[in-house]
Amino acid sequence: MNSIKSLSRSILLGVSILLFISEVHAQNYENLHLLKGDNIDVYYSESANAQAESMATLCDGVISFYKSTIDFQPTVTLLVLSATDWGKYTDFPVYGMPHYTDKNTLVVASENNDFWKSMLPPLDQLPTDLAKQISETYVDSNGNLTMRKFFDLLAIHELGHAFHAQGNLTMHRKWIGELFSNMFLHTYIAEKKPELLPALTIFPTMVVTSVNKKDLKYSTLDEFEANHGLIASQFPQNYGWYQCRLHTAAGTIYDEAGVSAFQKLWNVLKTNNDPLDDSALAELLSKMVDESVANVPLEWNN
Repeated sequence: MNSIKSLSRSILLGVSILLFISEVHAQNYENLHLLKGDNIDVYYSESANAQAESMATLCDGVISFYKSTIDFQPTVTLLVLSATDWGKYTDFPVYGMPHYTDKNTLVVASENNDFWKSMLPPLDQLPTDLAKQISETYVDSNGNLTMRKFFDLLAIHELGHAFHAQGNLTMHRKWIGELFSNMFLHTYIAEKKPELLPALTIFPTMVVTSVNKKDLKYSTLDEFEANHGLIASQFPQNYGWYQCRLHTAAGTIYDEAGVSAFQKLWNVLKTNNDPLDDSALAELLSKMVDESVANVPLEWNN
């Protein structure tokens, strides 16, 4: 049990850092290589060609899927950086965490790193079933454990933020902004890459099932709204718990309503700009999107 709590704390700390937005050192990428994708330009470090091609393919696929689904395409530049180049192009302190340096520039790591490794405790300290799931899911072609599969997919969550920011959507609540990006991520994987669902869902599900709300300082959506920045900066484990709950909620929404839930949510957030109280917001989500989306706030405290 202690090993699960320790692992959960690492996961929550890592997920919480997604909120952090750093300042870019320079917009000059002349020391990086350029790979032009169909929908995205990728600049990458000397040794990162294979990872750059993989991430370009992933992001191109995501952008194409949503262009055909909601008729919108943001402008995003992707940097795939080695540990050596990381500090030259971002002030973000943790190598390995996907993040934006501005609203258009998304940064990901090209190499396995200590941050990813910290997410995985010794398997012999975990329950047998969990250890088996991890060893079968988070492994590279050489049989070595790595969290690359998980962190590569978090880049899709970040693309979701580019869609809603550049699409000028009105989020109404901070938790809706995060639910939106988690729905964006889960919907794409479920529709186009279902073989990757275990890599996407095992960790968030474990966090949700293993963390006791009574151990958290904040647990309601009202508290998330009122203390969003404080929770992210001073209570990162708590913030990560919110993110994991919103991700599992996104999975439930997809299972119940499919891709249409995301399409309808996009349209609702695009066309409804007036302030809404909690009751009106829940009614709007239930009638215009799906009851499963309205149930996120309505059933949060159950």
